Amino acid sequence: MLVSSKHYLSSQKRVWLLLSIALICIIFFMTFNLKGNIRYILTHRMWIVLTMILVAFSAATSTLLFQTVTHNRILTPSIMGFESLFVLIQTIVIFFIDVQGIPYIGIMGKFIVESLLLILFSLLLYKGLFTKFKQNLHLVLLIGIILGTLFRSFANLLQRLMTPTEFAVLQSRIFATFTRADPILIIFSFIIAICIGLFLWRMRFQFDVLALGRDNAINLGVNYHQSVTIILLLVSILVAISTALVGPFTFFGLLIANLAYSISRSSQHRFLLPTAFLLGVIFLVGGQMFLEHVLNMVGAITVVIEFIGGCLFIFLLLKKVPM
Repeated sequence: MLVSSKHYLSSQKRVWLLLSIALICIIFFMTFNLKGNIRYILTHRMWIVLTMILVAFSAATSTLLFQTVTHNRILTPSIMGFESLFVLIQTIVIFFIDVQGIPYIGIMGKFIVESLLLILFSLLLYKGLFTKFKQNLHLVLLIGIILGTLFRSFANLLQRLMTPTEFAVLQSRIFATFTRADPILIIFSFIIAICIGLFLWRMRFQFDVLALGRDNAINLGVNYHQSVTIILLLVSILVAISTALVGPFTFFGLLIANLAYSISRSSQHRFLLPTAFLLGVIFLVGGQMFLEHVLNMVGAITVVIEFIGGCLFIFLLLKKVPM
């Protein structure tokens, strides 16, 4: 899409402004109220910040690209049953094995198994159904919602049969938190996210064409089916590693993606993607710092963000955002 140079500079300046705010939030989070063993505290906070950055990137990128493909600003990958499958996997592990999970394959093995199961689910849903039903995306979305409901129902059944100890361990695993991720997993996930990010950035102009619709994209020379398949696969990988790393995060992507549309004032993905990512970093890092050091509340910012995102989801439904 062609935009005026004034509009271009305006959108670009917004990105730089958000970057400045995000860096300020990170610096304050790392250095505010340092007491005791400073080296240990800085190291601990560094891994938390890196985890937040990774989740912000995964949520922003996956949600924006998913909405680009589906042409709907309400839908997110979470509604396709990813979080429900993650909860079901954790429930099955604790119910049928033990409260320690799968100790003999280690933390990395457990992370890889969970991520592969989530990716496999998305491949079966997107590649199989999307091809079989001639790219009937709405039918795929309906099946995804039904499968998500099925996963939640089965997980709830097993949870009712658990002992109180097993259920307590499960609750600590299925709620999103940024403090339990192992540094090795964070580094491993960062490498994957960087590779995916560089690949997607090269396709940023192609996303603008895909946003015009299937017929227009084909007329402009884009291999629509191949492009959509690649995007959905990479979206699945981002959602899988983020969910397996910190737990389910349902409405976060919806929140920052819709704010990015309003703040960037552009439909071009070269502005939308960094805007949504930086908003995610500001929400997570700045929100957690505000919650801990200003309100003196001990808790995770995820609860607050999920509440705000849920309210936004209801608002968008009532507003009847056009597809």
